[in-house]
Amino acid sequence: MSKAPADHSTDVAHARPPDTAEPSASRAPDGPAPLPYRSDIDGLRAIAVLAVFFYHFGMPGLGGGFTGVDVFFVISGFLIGGILWREYDARGTIDLPRFYLRRFKRLAPAFFTMAAVTALFAWSLLLPFEFREFGKQLIAATVYLSNVLFFRQAGYFDTASDEKALLHTWSLAVEEQFYIFLPLLILLLSRRRGALIAALIGCWALSLAGSVALTPRIQTATFYLFPFRAWELLSGVLLAIWGCETGRRWRGHAVLSWLGLGLVLSSVLFVPAGPMFPGLLAGPAVLGTVLLLANGTGRNPVNRLLSRRGMVLVGRMSYSLYLWHWPVLTLSLYLRRDYAGPLEAALWMALSVGVAYLSWRYVETPVRRARLSGGAVFAGTAAVSCAALALGGWLYTNDGLPDRFGPSAQPHIAASADFLQDWSRCVTPAEGPLEGLDVCPIGPDGPPRALVWGDSHVRAFKEGLDLAAHEAGTPAIILWRAGCPPLFDLRKVESAATLAQDTACTNANLQIRQALQGLPSLRKVLLVGRWTYYATGTGIGLDAHNTIALHPTDAPARIGGVQADILARAENATVNALLDRFDEILVLRQPPEIAHYDSRLAAREAAHAGWPLARAPVAQSDTPRASLDRRVAPAEAPWRALSDSGVITWIDPWPSLCDATACHALIAGKGYYFDNNHLTNTAARDLRALFAPVFARPTTKEPES
Repeated sequence: MSKAPADHSTDVAHARPPDTAEPSASRAPDGPAPLPYRSDIDGLRAIAVLAVFFYHFGMPGLGGGFTGVDVFFVISGFLIGGILWREYDARGTIDLPRFYLRRFKRLAPAFFTMAAVTALFAWSLLLPFEFREFGKQLIAATVYLSNVLFFRQAGYFDTASDEKALLHTWSLAVEEQFYIFLPLLILLLSRRRGALIAALIGCWALSLAGSVALTPRIQTATFYLFPFRAWELLSGVLLAIWGCETGRRWRGHAVLSWLGLGLVLSSVLFVPAGPMFPGLLAGPAVLGTVLLLANGTGRNPVNRLLSRRGMVLVGRMSYSLYLWHWPVLTLSLYLRRDYAGPLEAALWMALSVGVAYLSWRYVETPVRRARLSGGAVFAGTAAVSCAALALGGWLYTNDGLPDRFGPSAQPHIAASADFLQDWSRCVTPAEGPLEGLDVCPIGPDGPPRALVWGDSHVRAFKEGLDLAAHEAGTPAIILWRAGCPPLFDLRKVESAATLAQDTACTNANLQIRQALQGLPSLRKVLLVGRWTYYATGTGIGLDAHNTIALHPTDAPARIGGVQADILARAENATVNALLDRFDEILVLRQPPEIAHYDSRLAAREAAHAGWPLARAPVAQSDTPRASLDRRVAPAEAPWRALSDSGVITWIDPWPSLCDATACHALIAGKGYYFDNNHLTNTAARDLRALFAPVFARPTTKEPES
């Protein structure tokens, strides 16, 4: 998951006072005195942004570089909290329009410049489905809700983080929500100073407790959403209030600065990415930043280091560097697939820094220093926001402009977007034999007559299964779980799954076994799985890095045995168990794996043909039959034996996907494969006749259930 730094507000990080973006005459006569410039804060920003920058570009040794965002959150809370509290302390209230005027002048110009340039390159590079999603991201970022969007997108169908050119705006959204929350809370409780401070402390405690308690269970929520990140920003706010109330000069013993720097650097180097972050793991970076801010004006080696000219320059550029490095990284990787080596990565990093410098020097700084009226700033921000929303809406409603690319790319482009289905009929029963499982009806309404049980290949065939069930007039249900063989008495350990997902597979299959007696209307069952993957334990071609190990649930972990034998025993045992319950057992032969095909990769290669930096094509739409026959033989042998003896009905899609010499991802000019083993909706619908035996009604009348 990508981590991006938040808004690095530099209103108080320049030699002039924070409000010099406005004419001095606009200041209220009873307003607070300008805050003195602190070069150490710019240096601290430099550490934070460089940690995130190098982490994203894959520099080894920075396992926790993403914690730079936590440093930025604390800095922003300290600066914004200090500005607002000093104004509240001096005037008893705050000037909201003036506050937002400064925020817009600070943030909007560089953001919208980045968004416009990124949209231009995305138009040239991204496939329609991805460009459509870019439009959605642009809308969400413009209205400060991109963190909510990316939280909701996390899941099985989510695209890779490094394919989302605006993913980094999630942290900006958190900060912008903070800019709404903090001023409004101050205004709401402005008449009761003690209650306001108590409310801020209470919000800090609740946010921290929520982050710690819920990260192990809903980590995507605690990572992306403001309520669980608020404690980091409020740590800075409370520090600023304490300093204002006590007249703190931000000087302390040097050991505190060393401790703070050690905590920040330790987080950057050692905090692990994964399901336990943020929670307590964000604590060292936050505490370290608080210590550095609280002792940042003391004369010690740490503050001298942070105040060096190079550190200060990077700190002042940090907002632009943050804004630009992620689109450069994502779009370059999108075009190149991977960097050729450290030298190429260094060149893209240099490009990021160069563009960031231009943005800071010629966009950020001039607009911030310009003497613009409040009306002009608000009108300009509203105009460019409306333009961004209109562009995002246009891209989204026009499906990412699919006609941008030539005919050679079109079948692959169509296939790359042809995998989402309507699962709105699915339910998760709160009681009954299938309690807690996702149960998806297909066909007409009514008591289900057939069960389709399998892994993600069921998802791929869903459109065809549903259409075949409707045409036969037979109600049915689907039970599926990605990477989970539809077999009893097995447990699996998969490289692409977490321990919780592996365990959920075993538990779900056990529950299904126990539930079958409580589903009397079912007469037939269809088993669907990637049998070759389970037998060999590895993927093939483009997904050869995926591995899965199978073990019996009633025996120790397999050591040294042949995995295909374990699979065969489970298949026979499962069929024997199902024979006691069903009139007919059907098994779908796994569609042939087109080893080096992926519709998105093939579409990109066709769309990017002619680009000077594009890599040589590697996607192949065909795979020889001979190599496939050798791979599938051990996996299919048990099923063929059961079919030959009449125990099961074997459904074979290969005649529709292969000829005598090869199997094909493109059939009659249509994309039949999404990746190297999942079919598209088009293929599923075209092959629906295969499933006629599953939904065919008996010729004799059955007793009513």
